[in-house]
This record gives sequence, C-alpha cells and structure tokens, in this order.
Amino acid sequence: MTTDPSAALPATSVQGIHHVRLTVTDIARSKQFYETVFGFSAAIDNSDKVGEPGVTEDPALFYGGTVFDLGGQLLGLRPVAQQGDTFDSTRTGLDHVSFQVPSVDDLEAAAERLDQAGVAHAEIRLLEEAGMKILAIQDPDDINLELCALV
Repeated sequence: MTTDPSAALPATSVQGIHHVRLTVTDIARSKQFYETVFGFSAAIDNSDKVGEPGVTEDPALFYGGTVFDLGGQLLGLRPVAQQGDTFDSTRTGLDHVSFQVPSVDDLEAAAERLDQAGVAHAEIRLLEEAGMKILAIQDPDDINLELCALV
C-alpha cells in the first residue's frame, strides 16, 4: 500500500460517517446509560437475546446489541467484551466518540443535567484551534465520550 498522499486514488467518495459500533461488557448497563444520559432511543434492539446461544456471533441479530439512530447516523453497542475489560484510548483503535450539540448553551445545560444526575464529567473546555468547546465524560466501560459545540 502506498503512503504517498499525492498518489492516492480514493476507492469512492465518502459522504460522512454512517455508524460507529462500540464493544461493551454489559449491554443492559450500557443501553441504560446511553438512554438515560443522552436520551437516545433504540432503533434496533436485540439486547434481550444476548444470553441465547450464538446470538453474540450473529450479525443478523446485531450480535445481541442495540443500535441508536441519531438522526441518520447510527451508534451501536455490541456486547462481546469480557466482563472486567475496560476501554484504553492508548491502544490501537478508538480514542473517543464526540457528539455535536447545537450550541454552547446546550453544552452548559448538559453539564448541569449531568451534575443533577450524579454523572461525573470534566469541566467544559475551549479548544480554540478547533473552534469548539467540549464536555468529556466516560461511559460504563470507560469509553471516552465528548459533547461538543462549535463556537
């Protein structure tokens, strides 16, 4: 494979990200977190089948997971990680997932709601060079999540 960007011939025109699927240890706990903290509703949900033989290997059953529709972009949860395993952003793979909110006011309101719900989070911080403010939190498997608002 070539590493020279000037020689690159893209296979197709990418229009955006269609979906991201996160590997989780406990589908019920993770599903509840994303529903409660973000207000996501499941578009596809096979989490009630996760204990049945073969389900976590079956793509037709979404591996016993849940898929949330975020307005045309999908976030999936796949319950195949071993109990006790935790996310590590320094390993090859995912560093974090960032969800955009409409405004800085929405970001500040989210921080207040997280406080009221007892969900730990970082302080809102400005990433001036990126033109946004972010609010970082961790999901139940310690996956790095952000809410961001353009400034």
